[in-house]
Amino acid sequence: MGCCGDEDDEILKQLIPYPTETLENERNLAGKLSYSRNGLSSSSSNVISPLNSNFSALISRDILRIIFEKLTLSDLARSACVCRVWNSVASDREIQTRSFKSPWKLKEIVGNPTSGGFWRDNSLGRFAISHRLVREDTMAGLAVKYSVQVMDIKRVNNMMSDHGIYSRQRLLIPLSKPDVLLNSTCYIELDVYAKREVAVLYLEGRPDGKLNYLANRTNERGKKRIIDTMKRSMQVDDGTAEYYLAISNGNPRAAFSQFSSDLRWEQQARES
Repeated sequence: MGCCGDEDDEILKQLIPYPTETLENERNLAGKLSYSRNGLSSSSSNVISPLNSNFSALISRDILRIIFEKLTLSDLARSACVCRVWNSVASDREIQTRSFKSPWKLKEIVGNPTSGGFWRDNSLGRFAISHRLVREDTMAGLAVKYSVQVMDIKRVNNMMSDHGIYSRQRLLIPLSKPDVLLNSTCYIELDVYAKREVAVLYLEGRPDGKLNYLANRTNERGKKRIIDTMKRSMQVDDGTAEYYLAISNGNPRAAFSQFSSDLRWEQQARES
């Protein structure tokens, strides 16, 4: 079967009730259904099956909504691949949001993801706590505070070393206890550093309007902090750090990689 309505005609054909002879054979084999010319007996009239005329209810949008609202995200994604009618209902924002919140008993989810694929995964790894950094913060201290591993914090924030903490205004902290999500509100954000969309939880209640974590480019203050971090890590001057940051389109990770590659080339050139 194709995906998302490629074979709608074939599916709709299956909604046509079976001929009387086929239904009679099915009834005799199963021994559980009682078929008559006007339909099934009252004992099975509430059963949705290819053996009765109620199977056409599966193309009713109202009935599909009632069913889909009870499905998990994975089952909802599978349902969207049956036909165009199912896809249009399964792709409804209200249904997707309700299914996303249900396992964690979230109060609300705010924001619109850039990709529809966001709604296909509501595992614990999709969520993170927003921690606004202060001067005294360290990676080890944050790991202890939130009961997580230092490596997990680095992974979520796309960091290569502990020094990266000094170039940011906040860090995303992976969740270790799902209970914190109970009756909470999460905000869908595309973090400029982590380069991933996450459902962010603010323990203080809501995002600080003065901070723009969804900016497409780093502000001047943040850029200076990145340069300072690169200078310490690479042991170079301002000009060199700015050069490698520029040729990597502002990506510190790519800048470190290019710098290391150039160092290896210079070493090999001297040895030869």
